[in-house]
Amino acid sequence: MRSILENIDINAMIAALNETLFMTLISLIFAVILGMVLGIAIYLTQDDGLYPNLIVNKILNLIVNVFRAVPYIILVFLLIPLTTFLVGSMLGAKAALPSLILSSAPFYGRMVMIALNEVDGGTIEASKAMGASNVQIITKVLIPEAKPALISSITVMSISLVGYTAMAGAIGAGGLGNLAYLYGFVRTNNYVMYTATFLILVIVFIIQFIGDYFVRKIDKR
Repeated sequence: MRSILENIDINAMIAALNETLFMTLISLIFAVILGMVLGIAIYLTQDDGLYPNLIVNKILNLIVNVFRAVPYIILVFLLIPLTTFLVGSMLGAKAALPSLILSSAPFYGRMVMIALNEVDGGTIEASKAMGASNVQIITKVLIPEAKPALISSITVMSISLVGYTAMAGAIGAGGLGNLAYLYGFVRTNNYVMYTATFLILVIVFIIQFIGDYFVRKIDKR
């Protein structure tokens, strides 16, 4: 234990941990909001949706498919002009947010659409027969019925975001990935590299535990 502490800058490790948590949490919040809007819009505008619109549906599906198809590391470089415009720099934790959000929101949007499609059509028809408006069907039927799948999807996306922050860190975004690469791999300090990796695993396990807990609490099946 003493040799580990002697080879690790605790303050730098804590700062990197905070940066990773910052990138994950902020990008998760925005990705969930944007992804929810995108997924609901795709669901509503499909052929059997509440507001069928083939053109809008195809455009939204194209956006989702394009952003999901671009590997994250390439997306980071493609978004450098946008990142520099929004943040003023391509380095640092804040600079990673645009790429993290734009890579995750379409993914969550697709998961939202899938979750909504799994809601029993009979429940929706029964709601219509009872005089429920489309807005009421969305807020009182679709989202509550799909809530376990939506939360499970957030868990999966959160874990993916942790991995993305590590990749972003390797090219200057900060966080545990940056620490593991610059101070661990480059300087051949295995203590730093393994400790940073361990902390990333702890974050992933905590996210999975929290996600599973809420799914069990909500899912009444």
